[in-house]
Amino acid sequence: MNEIPTNRMKTRSDALPAEIVDLQQRVGEVPEQYRVELERCVQRVVEFTQRRRRILNLVQEALGQLRLDMKYLMFDLDATRRERDLYKKTLDEQTG
Repeated sequence: MNEIPTNRMKTRSDALPAEIVDLQQRVGEVPEQYRVELERCVQRVVEFTQRRRRILNLVQEALGQLRLDMKYLMFDLDATRRERDLYKKTLDEQTG
């Protein structure tokens, strides 16, 4: 049977879900008269999947950075509170 040429479906099979890879293979077995239109549809699905994966990776990176920023902010807040308490104690000792 015919298979979809790998240069035509420019994807990395290791980056795609197994179901899409299976779909690509099955479309390659369809008669030529139907295959062209199906290949276009499958390619759109592949592009959507890759775009969704890139977006998900960006969101995960942003969340990781946000968590790190929050840790720095909490550390800074704790340090500021300790400094405030120290200055307040020093001021109370000087005035009292």
